[in-house]
Parts: sequence; structure tokens; C-alpha cells
Amino acid sequence: MTGIFGSIFNVVNIPLGYVMKFLADIFSNDFAAAVAVFTLLINLALIPLSIKSQKSSVQQMRIKPKLDELRKKYGDDRQKMAMAQQELYQQEGVSMAGGCLPMIIRLVLMMSIYSLILSPLTYMAGADSKNVENIYDVITEVKTAVSKEKLELPEGYTLKDLGWDKINVTNKELIIIGNIRQEVTEEGKDNIFEVVLKPKTYEKIEEDIKELAKIDKENHINFNLFNIDDLDLTKTPNFNIDILDNFELLWLIPVGAFLAQMITSLISAKVNKINNPDAPSMMGMMLMMPLISLFIGFSLPGGVGFYWICSSLIGGLVQSGVQLWYGPHKMLARERAKELTKQCDFEAKQIEKFKTKTEE
Repeated sequence: MTGIFGSIFNVVNIPLGYVMKFLADIFSNDFAAAVAVFTLLINLALIPLSIKSQKSSVQQMRIKPKLDELRKKYGDDRQKMAMAQQELYQQEGVSMAGGCLPMIIRLVLMMSIYSLILSPLTYMAGADSKNVENIYDVITEVKTAVSKEKLELPEGYTLKDLGWDKINVTNKELIIIGNIRQEVTEEGKDNIFEVVLKPKTYEKIEEDIKELAKIDKENHINFNLFNIDDLDLTKTPNFNIDILDNFELLWLIPVGAFLAQMITSLISAKVNKINNPDAPSMMGMMLMMPLISLFIGFSLPGGVGFYWICSSLIGGLVQSGVQLWYGPHKMLARERAKELTKQCDFEAKQIEKFKTKTEE
């Protein structure tokens, strides 16, 4: 993200990046542990916004009969309807934008977290984005040349092996980190870029690579899930229909994202059924979202898939808990109880006044 939107997100991303780095330091520079705890903290922090949004929805349900009456009364007269609706909202103490602001804040935070996971060099290690961009530009040029058969990579290397076949503006940092850390067996070569690129091409980004390698070494963030080398979260799972001969342990990440999404979808459906027994079944949507997570999980680095697992399980359970505790029927019952309490208090005061006057 560049321009004004990039600046806006940086205002959020930079401080959140410090939090991510702090959590990684606590857990011995473990990236996966930092992502999991960070996701938990963010979802806990968002509970008040979820409650506010839920309350706003219930308030809308509470005044729906009155809104329906206004629609019947004013018909197609939109101007009068808008004025009457605004007056009704003021009388009932309902905010017209009550459910929008929490959703906007949640959306901004979720997008920021997503970019944090994809850009650990920039936001956790404090690297200069120009170094990343220079390397990415060269990789893109090489990828295009190889795809058009204008350039051949050294024997034994392919775009797929390097992760360059799936590199794009969003996942570039994780793939570049993976390349920087890739072991080099060729004598006299310091890194995989020096092995793969032509000397003149490598010279363009030699200083950028050395700078990022230095920063990465100083921060020493562990991107291996459970310290297993084959679960490197900087790498992208490569699916092959021949499962038996081409199975990769990294496939567990998109599969895990699928299962996590399914579990939370089933829980959410159960909660919705409790809150609204007459609600239509959403089985098609329930299955579609997990399948999307599975499909996309094979096109992005494992770090993103792992975040989806954490977000689905933690975020889904927290949100379901909020919806269950602050369900429409429970909240409407509480609102009704408050109204009855006020009415009883008012009547009690009237009776007391009446008694006083009678005694006089």
C-alpha cells in the first residue's frame, strides 16, 4: 500500500509492529507464538466494539415495528420518511451509525494485522522498505524473463523452488526472507541470489541483500512452526495432485485453515440458531468460506495460513461468545426489564404522591 492509504495504515502498523516484536522476544523470537498471542490480544481488545455493534443491532430490531409503521405511513415520500426515522432514532436513543464505527475499526485493524504478518522485515525487524522493493523489482524482472523463455535459471533451480512463481506485492517479504536464509552449497557464493542471478543483475541488489541479511540475523526471528524445518512459514505450500509422492508437511497449514474455519462456522451456526431459531440455514456459505481458505492457503506463504488458523479459532470463538451472551432475545429481555423497572418506579412515585395528597 502506497500513498495516503499506506500512510494511514503505517500509523497503525508501526506501533503494532513493536508489539509483535515484543511478543516474539518474550517467546524466544518465535514468530508463530507471537502471531497466536497477538491475535488473542487483538480479539480481546475488540470485545467492547463487538458488544457495541451487537447492541446496535438489537436496538435496530427493537424499533423495527415502529419503522415499519413509518414506512406504511409515508410510503414513497423519502424525505418525510428520513425525517421521521431520524426523529424516531433520537426519541429511542438509537445511533444511526452505531453499528458502522465498530465494523470500520475492526476492518482497519484486521487489514493492519494481515500486512504485519506479511511484512515482518519492515514492521518487526525495522528494515528499510526500499531494500525490499529493490530486490522485489529484480525478482519480478527475472520471473517475467524466465516465463517468456528469454532467460534460463542455473541448472537445478526453478521459479517454483525459489517461491518466485507465486511472489507478488503482498507476500514478497516472507519469500525474500526465505531466499536469504536458503542454504548455499556452491563454493564462493554467499547467498541464493548470487547463485541464481547473473553477476550484473546481482550487483544491482547486492547491498540491499546484505543489509536485509544483517537485519534478519540481528533479529533472528524463528519462522519454523514448532521448530520443524519443513514447517517454514516463509514458504508457500505447493499442491500436487499426486499426493503420495509429492506430499509436503506444509500442506498442514492450508488444511488447518480449512478445518479451523469449518469448526468456527459450525459453532457460529449453532449460536445463530439459538439466538434466532427461525433463521434460514447457511450451509452453503458455511462450506464455501472454508474451501476458499483452503484454496487460497496454497497460494500464500504459510505465515498467512497460520494467521488464518489463529484468527478463525480465536476470533470465531470470541465473537460467538459475545453473540451468545449478548444475543437478541437476551438483550431485548434486558431492555424490556429496564423499561418495566422505569415504569414501576414512575407508578410508585405517582402512588406516593397520591397518598400524600390524600393524607393532607
